[in-house]
Amino acid sequence: LWSPPLCGFTVALTIDWQTNAALQVSISLNKVELSVGESKFFICTAIGEPVRLEWYNPQGERIVASKRMALHMETSRSRLIIYNAIIEDAGIYRCQATDASGHTEEASVVLEIYQRLTFRDVQSPQEFRHGETAEVVCDVISSPVPVVVWYYQDKEITEEHHSRFQVLANNNLQIHQVTKADEGVYRCEASVEARGEIDFVDIAVVVNVPPVLSVFQQAFNATADYQESVTFTCITSGSPDPSVTWHRKGQQLEPSEQYIFNRLEGGRSMLTIRNIRQGDGGTYTCRATNKAGSQERELFLKVFVQPHITQLKNVTAVEGSAAMISCVADGEPLPDISWRRASDGRTFVDGDKSQDGRFEVRGRHGKSVLTISGVKLTDLGRFDCEALSRIGGHQKSMFLDIEYIPKFLTNHTIFYSWEGNPVNISCDVMSNPPATMLWRRERFTISAEGTANTRVHSVEGKSVLEVTPMSDRDFGRYNCTARNNIGVRYQEFILAQADVPSNPYSVRLSAVSQRLATVTFMKPDSHGGVPISYYLVQYKEVGSQDWRDVKSHSVQTTVVLTGLEPNTTYEVRVAAVNGKGQGEFSHTETFQTLPIREPSPPAVHGQRAMGKAYRLGLVKQDDGGMPIVEYIVKYKTDKEEQWMTKLVPGANDFAMLQPLQWNTRYEVEITARNVKGLSEPTFYQFFMPQKPDITGKNGLGLGAVVGLGLGALLLLLVLVDVSCFFLRHCGLLMCITRTLCSKKTATSGKGKEIEEGKAAYLTCRQEPHVPLPPVSLLSPCRKLPLKEENGKESLKPDTIEIKVHSDNSIHTKPDDSKA
Repeated sequence: LWSPPLCGFTVALTIDWQTNAALQVSISLNKVELSVGESKFFICTAIGEPVRLEWYNPQGERIVASKRMALHMETSRSRLIIYNAIIEDAGIYRCQATDASGHTEEASVVLEIYQRLTFRDVQSPQEFRHGETAEVVCDVISSPVPVVVWYYQDKEITEEHHSRFQVLANNNLQIHQVTKADEGVYRCEASVEARGEIDFVDIAVVVNVPPVLSVFQQAFNATADYQESVTFTCITSGSPDPSVTWHRKGQQLEPSEQYIFNRLEGGRSMLTIRNIRQGDGGTYTCRATNKAGSQERELFLKVFVQPHITQLKNVTAVEGSAAMISCVADGEPLPDISWRRASDGRTFVDGDKSQDGRFEVRGRHGKSVLTISGVKLTDLGRFDCEALSRIGGHQKSMFLDIEYIPKFLTNHTIFYSWEGNPVNISCDVMSNPPATMLWRRERFTISAEGTANTRVHSVEGKSVLEVTPMSDRDFGRYNCTARNNIGVRYQEFILAQADVPSNPYSVRLSAVSQRLATVTFMKPDSHGGVPISYYLVQYKEVGSQDWRDVKSHSVQTTVVLTGLEPNTTYEVRVAAVNGKGQGEFSHTETFQTLPIREPSPPAVHGQRAMGKAYRLGLVKQDDGGMPIVEYIVKYKTDKEEQWMTKLVPGANDFAMLQPLQWNTRYEVEITARNVKGLSEPTFYQFFMPQKPDITGKNGLGLGAVVGLGLGALLLLLVLVDVSCFFLRHCGLLMCITRTLCSKKTATSGKGKEIEEGKAAYLTCRQEPHVPLPPVSLLSPCRKLPLKEENGKESLKPDTIEIKVHSDNSIHTKPDDSKA
């Protein structure tokens, strides 16, 4: 059953059973409660043989599937889904089953819906003005109606303890004469006792205090144009901190080079006016503003005025007319006014008049007028007005602009083209103000969009007409019209039909050899109206019908023919080619190439190579019509008669002569050979320098020099020791010899030692006066000692035997065993 909203929604589920022997209907749920926004489904089951299952809403209408209500049908089951339930969905829902005979059975369910505890759009913070009655809004809904309690600083707000606070019937909190002390966070707590549901929201309360404004000084004095500055100061308080703006004559001042704004602690705001001028005097307003309101104070600035130009404007004049330039200045006392032309520095004062009478100055009571008669373009530029008094001076500048009728900048009025070739006709104009430019053809205007074969491209001061001639009718006169508010001018252009160039003339042949020939000629008298692109040179053998083509490089009038046959007569002719096409050929000239002969002597240049070598560079000259097979290079010293010959392949461009002698002059004879024979020889001489000093700048490094020095010192010490051995019987070598010789007799008696000592003396030494061969001096008496297994040295005594014969000769006999 539906219950009134004030009492909430009572949840009840009623299911009606109607029994039929063949058909029974039931719904899955017995009791259903939903909160707003929730979704639910119900299953209706029929027992028997139903042919139709249908649902009906609380209004008795059959339910049709929609976005919020969905139906899922099966043979004997039907599911009803309700999405995002609303209050209006509450009521009795019926499920009705119908069999084939038309008999119906139904079951019903009651759906009750309640509203959960919900805060609706509660704002935080909420701001109020100091001293007013504040109402803190807490909009909360539920079913049944919630109980609302307010808290501040964790304490419940009651009228007994807070006389200025009151909870209104709509659950809002009212604060009478709110103050800054009332700021803080307030908690709105709502509860529904029937469901045990509770929730809260914290609301920040902000109290704004209107600004309070005061000034230290209200009146200020200053002198203009002395770069003086004045600073106004306002002191403000309020909450939130007020913003301070400065105003003059109803307009808010903005920061600039003249107006400087500063904000200091303690609520002090300052406006500094720099470089005070006459117009800066008057009333200034300081205005403090915040959310709670605004307040303002006026301050006054009185300016003592030095000369100041108050009126000077740029002037625009028409060429040939008169221009009047006015300069107004004030000050105390009134200043004298003079003029200066920036282009040449000439000065004009009151009463002056130029020699040609075009410039004249008249003035009185702080106003001066410069009149220029018959304005010329040379008058365009800056003019300075200067106001002077005993206090000071002031200067300003203006610009004199000259307007004039359009002037065409080019005299190029004839253009050439041909059918199918686009051409740009350029109309260049100088004017002030900028001119509007139009193209006409036979009294018809060519639109900016153009036609099938014309296009117009325009920028300021220039208009280009692109014409693609398609027939003879497109050639002729085109008119460019330039117009501005001063006047109009016309310029006529002629589009002429281009022709092919005329024929070149004065064809000449030069530098003719077996394989090459150079063709020179004069440019044609007429290029046909368009530039020549290149020249076409044709040549062929006399009697042949096949011409061969050679194009010139760009428009050069010299062409080299290559790949010619020796001893052959050729015909040559030249034609010029431009964009239109090829012109007529010149008169045909005939020339004959040279027959094959011996090559010309080669040119030679040389330079020294690395070490004892010399590099000869070979420059091929005229090869006589056949390739060079080889170069025959003969060379010898200037003191020898015998020539040395070196053959160099013809493809090489150098010959390397090596090895050569140092400090010697060489003569060279070089001959080139082709299949026809030998060329005349080319003679060349060169000089090989002295052998380089290895200790020079490019010689050995410091380490190598030191090493060589140490080696030389060691060798000297060895030579001294050997000399001491043979001459003085002393030294390191002598000690080694005595040690080795004494080992053989270490175990014998004294007599035997003396006897064997003599033998050793004869064996190991020679007489001092007997000269020894170098080999004997450098040969050791023994080989290196061998190490036995026990580490002791072992000496093989029969390694080398030295004998002194009666003829004082010495023989060394190495051991056969090569140990």
